[in-house]
Amino acid sequence: MEQGKQGVMVAKFLPNQNPIEQLQARYKELETGFRAWLAKQSLPVEAAIVTVTSAAQGAAIGAFMGTLTNDAASPIPTPPQANLNPQAMASLKQAQALSGGPLVQARNFAVMTGVNAGISCVMKRLRGKEDVQSSMVAAFGSGAMFSLVSGMGGPNLAANAVTSGLFFALVQGGLFQLGQKFSQPPTEDLYYAKTRSLLSNLGLQNYEKNFKRGLLTDATLPLLTDSALRDVKIPPGPRLLILDHIQRDPELKGKRGR
Repeated sequence: MEQGKQGVMVAKFLPNQNPIEQLQARYKELETGFRAWLAKQSLPVEAAIVTVTSAAQGAAIGAFMGTLTNDAASPIPTPPQANLNPQAMASLKQAQALSGGPLVQARNFAVMTGVNAGISCVMKRLRGKEDVQSSMVAAFGSGAMFSLVSGMGGPNLAANAVTSGLFFALVQGGLFQLGQKFSQPPTEDLYYAKTRSLLSNLGLQNYEKNFKRGLLTDATLPLLTDSALRDVKIPPGPRLLILDHIQRDPELKGKRGR
């Protein structure tokens, strides 16, 4: 009987975990351990492993994308080379490279992702940080190698490789900057910390913008009057709640009487 009670207590305190959540937690644990092990390796070893694993992921994505494009469009026929000038032949090769089947796209994506990840790894080790410059260098190498292996080089192989690299670098640099901008949390306005707390406690957080518009900072809380709140277009009901709260707050009331 006592053991049964203990079993019920254990069941109460141990939640039934979702199998998918358990797998995700296990995967996260393995990933963290792998990253910790990888960080202890020498630069060549780390760069090689990162390049190979990223290339394998890119190849899988490319093969899938190649299957979709193969189903959506018929292969581009290759006319006799004698009927085409060098520029037209280069354009045809570019189109064939971009619309190739699973194997072609697997190769292209493997090169792009592998080179990008490898260069990023080296740059991060050498510079000690991951910034827009490192991102653009990695993208340049990725774009240049993609141009070379995909047959998009044409007669001006080196020039087109540099052009593709620059295009990749500019695009990835812009995306990196956008990601940095939107991933950073909004900065906390220190001048409105108490005001924000007061309004939140009263359920009036929507009026914070009114306070900021009227420059009613934390320093002005003990000085607030009905007319001041009216000037920033706060309705009568919220005005009464705010003034009553200030009147009841010992700290603000003490400052108000000075």
